[in-house]
Amino acid sequence: MSLPVLFMLGCLLSAEQNQQTATPDSSPAPSSAMSPAPIQPGQTQKGQAPIDKRVLGVLPNYRTANESAVYTPISVRHKYVIGLKDSFDYPLFFVGALYAAAGQLTNQHPAFGQGLAGYGRRLGTGYADQAIGNMMTESIYPSLLREDPRYFRRGHGSTGSRFWYAVTRVLVTKTDAGGTRFNFSEWLGNGTAVAISNSYYPDDHRLTANVTKLLTQIGTDATSQVLKEFWPDIKRRWFHKNPPTTASFVVAH
Repeated sequence: MSLPVLFMLGCLLSAEQNQQTATPDSSPAPSSAMSPAPIQPGQTQKGQAPIDKRVLGVLPNYRTANESAVYTPISVRHKYVIGLKDSFDYPLFFVGALYAAAGQLTNQHPAFGQGLAGYGRRLGTGYADQAIGNMMTESIYPSLLREDPRYFRRGHGSTGSRFWYAVTRVLVTKTDAGGTRFNFSEWLGNGTAVAISNSYYPDDHRLTANVTKLLTQIGTDATSQVLKEFWPDIKRRWFHKNPPTTASFVVAH
């Protein structure tokens, strides 16, 4: 997924440069009397793309919220709903299929064999890796540790600062009390998922192999967060040449 991310970010940088070099708008700035009121929780400003339920029209995006909104914690039930939706949504099968194809080509876990039987085993274990990781990092550990599993999209600032913000959310998370701290749920959750995976992978239980699997899972999550951060910008610039710019507000669903 890293190549599409880099391509998208390149397009964003190019678009920003074009906007900076374009002729500035000579229309007068609106008076303070016409300035919009602050955005309330559960609302989004019209002219800004609302949070899609799917990134690229496919990838699930159930746990993204706006960083600028007034923070409201979510219940344990909501955390499990998020984890279940991410774990049993159909795109997860495609992610598992991609990992299975890569494992088939490189003959990872030779005990699985080749052919359809080998691919089927790799597909099943690849899906299990993703589903168990999702439940651990989005439901179980956030509930136990009182951490918030959502990704809070920034949506403002330079491309570089937003990219850095998105990537580092695997290290920093919000607590249910509204503070921030190290993202224990991300690391303990994926670490637990990797430990469980040793029960259904027949070989290569070495420490280095487990660390590689852990970093792969966390890297996948970081890449997903970059996509969530920039997808509304890409969608607006690629598919909506003239987005609305009025200052009215609409409720986000």
